[in-house]
Amino acid sequence: MLRLSQQVYDAIREHGEATYPHECCGVLLGRFVTEARGSVNEVEDAVRAGNTRTDSAHNRYNIAPQELVKIQRMGRERGLDIVGFYHSHPDHPAQWSPTDFAEAHWLGSSYLITAVEKGAARQTNSFLLTGTTEDDKAFADEAIVVMGQLDPGLEPESDADLRQDIA
Repeated sequence: MLRLSQQVYDAIREHGEATYPHECCGVLLGRFVTEARGSVNEVEDAVRAGNTRTDSAHNRYNIAPQELVKIQRMGRERGLDIVGFYHSHPDHPAQWSPTDFAEAHWLGSSYLITAVEKGAARQTNSFLLTGTTEDDKAFADEAIVVMGQLDPGLEPESDADLRQDIA
């Protein structure tokens, strides 16, 4: 499971809109947490990275190794690990591509993809890179939990209900 705040979730989606029609990319900093229900990649921050792909930035991304090391050091200074990566798919579905899979190497990490259609963020999906080596790695669909997001079926019916929940 991938867990992140509404603020971080929105920032990732806004990044995809801002870089459209090119892919955006960035790093998810947080903690690997084990809970009774299983493991959780808990995101504290999404750090924007530059897409160094100049040949096909509309459908590929690359984070420079120097920038990745800088982000990793910044995370460590805050007691955080790299728990995943994110990027956008301009005018394509929020599903991993064969290139995404070939270039994914951080086992146990989340790979978050946002479909950006005509400049507007639409679907966001996450995939956990499972396995123990490059030879047996695989992407598994991963649930996304956005903290602070109301389930549409659980919205308060009145202000009185809302005040009661707060009290």
